[in-house]
Amino acid sequence: MNIPFETIDWEKIPKTIHAGDSGTAYWQTKQYEGLRVRLVEYSAGYFANHWCRKGHVVYCIEGEFTSEMETGEKFILTKGMAYVVSDNESSHRSVTQGGAKLLIIDGDFLK
Repeated sequence: MNIPFETIDWEKIPKTIHAGDSGTAYWQTKQYEGLRVRLVEYSAGYFANHWCRKGHVVYCIEGEFTSEMETGEKFILTKGMAYVVSDNESSHRSVTQGGAKLLIIDGDFLK
């Protein structure tokens, strides 16, 4: 994968809407071959509608959210915190009461 230098003006990237079991996630996505970079905003009261097994690098820009594991473990992430997980290493989902803004990077490098 060869990606030339590029700036991303998130103001120019359209938002797509993804409903949770409750609340909404708004994604702004920049897709490259084998790499996806997203700015994701969770509304207050967001509760993901699925367990995710995809690998991610997740950085919390604003707010607070909980990453729940299917095993029952819960990890609270606040502004400035991050987590990393490879594909198929956990089943996780996001939940937030007050909303959160995240930078999420995933792709082939996490297989």
